[in-house]
Amino acid sequence: MGIKAMLPSYELGFYALVVTCAVLYSGSGIFEASRDSMNRKAFRDGIKPGWHYFGRKMDVADFEWVMWFTSFRNIIIFALLGHVLFGKICSMTVPQHRAVMYMTYGLLAVLGSMGLVYLMIILSHCLLLYSVALAKQKWLCYVAGLCCLASFKVEPFGSWQSGFVTGAFDLQDVLFYGGCTFTIMRCMSFALESSEKQEGIYSIFDLLKYNFYLPFFFFGPVMTFDQFHAQVSTRELRRKDDEMKSIRVNALLHAGAIVAVDIFFHFFYILTLPSDLKFVNRLSDWSLAGLAYSNLVYDWVKAAVMFGVINTIARLDHLDPPQPPKCITMLYIFAETHFDRGINDWLCKYVYDHIGENHDNILKELVASVSTFAITTLWLGPCEVVYIWSLTNCFGLNFELWVQKFFQLGPFAKLEARLSGAMSRRIRAAFGAVNFWAIVLYNILALNSLDFALLVTKRLLVAGFPVSTLSIWFITYCGVQLIKERERVLAIEQEEKGDKAKVD
Repeated sequence: MGIKAMLPSYELGFYALVVTCAVLYSGSGIFEASRDSMNRKAFRDGIKPGWHYFGRKMDVADFEWVMWFTSFRNIIIFALLGHVLFGKICSMTVPQHRAVMYMTYGLLAVLGSMGLVYLMIILSHCLLLYSVALAKQKWLCYVAGLCCLASFKVEPFGSWQSGFVTGAFDLQDVLFYGGCTFTIMRCMSFALESSEKQEGIYSIFDLLKYNFYLPFFFFGPVMTFDQFHAQVSTRELRRKDDEMKSIRVNALLHAGAIVAVDIFFHFFYILTLPSDLKFVNRLSDWSLAGLAYSNLVYDWVKAAVMFGVINTIARLDHLDPPQPPKCITMLYIFAETHFDRGINDWLCKYVYDHIGENHDNILKELVASVSTFAITTLWLGPCEVVYIWSLTNCFGLNFELWVQKFFQLGPFAKLEARLSGAMSRRIRAAFGAVNFWAIVLYNILALNSLDFALLVTKRLLVAGFPVSTLSIWFITYCGVQLIKERERVLAIEQEEKGDKAKVD
């Protein structure tokens, strides 16, 4: 049935009430657990002194978040503010050469922060993949690019290359592997786009301009070469209506999110609690479910803040970068689950959509998803947890298609055709609720640990059956119905905009 099937307003109101009460109840359990465990010896490394006047300590278990706002804060502000000022001057004086200016600033920033040897390593990989691109053979671009990526992600090759970089500081490893791996993905995009170019090939300077755009260099997102080249080559720089207002609003929202996360970490220790399985096992099923879900929401917020700040700077440079990821709260489909939309766009364009085509054929979908997750595994760094995460998410993605194809068979299709749109939506939401928790359980593998994921699964599906299992399923069903209602409203708005555009 179509997405526009409506439900009665009182039914949606009931769903909203159930979800709100469940979130508050689960949150109160996590708050009490955080308060009671604040001084536990087992949590000494994850919880540090915070707001003494409130009597609260702060959860500092997330290395990335702490890194951004302590040791890396001044570097971020200095480098990005310098880029913004430099970019503004270039846009006003030499807009036709602004890509070259961005490249120059990026090269100098990388040289100043990581040293000459690191810059030479990056340039050597760029030169290697540019040479491969000259052959205009896609298979060769894939092989060379993945071998270069493996040289940073597989030992002892990664340590061997990092050993050339002299000196030591807190962020050396983070910047080394971040800059190198994102460079390989960009170089592969360049090589693949060059192989499709009808006449000639893009120059080495096009690759360097693309790779050394500083806001994207160390932490992404990856913007495919064709999009970057088209946007940065535009000489007439014009803003859309209210674009600057939108940029300012987004900047304020990101600043507000940073403050909100800082407040949240003083009252909810969602990252440190899972490190002590004995303590977590004493929590109620509701609190445990909320703890697992909160970890996914936080990771989305972290990604949204990081990519949101970078995207704001890119928009000031008249670019249209990949958007932040879709909130995990709005997801119940594996195909839309990603925390880095840039990498997701890259994988979809060059691997998943290229092999899977329209994603209707079961065999092609299997090959496409296996290939996609194989590259993702290499990107994340091969290890036991990543293998399990890739396997489960790959299975979830394919299982969605298998279920869809199964229920499209004659008897089921005829049965659904007899149902009203509202009833069809309710049945689909029940399956969506199961999918939602599959997404949560599969992804906390990578965000926490295998032991914590197994504990949550056992408590919710085995020890908590049937009361906790069915209760949480029903609450999730209510949440999925609210997501579907939002999708319905957005679909109607899009259709109205399309009709208006046709009339104009």
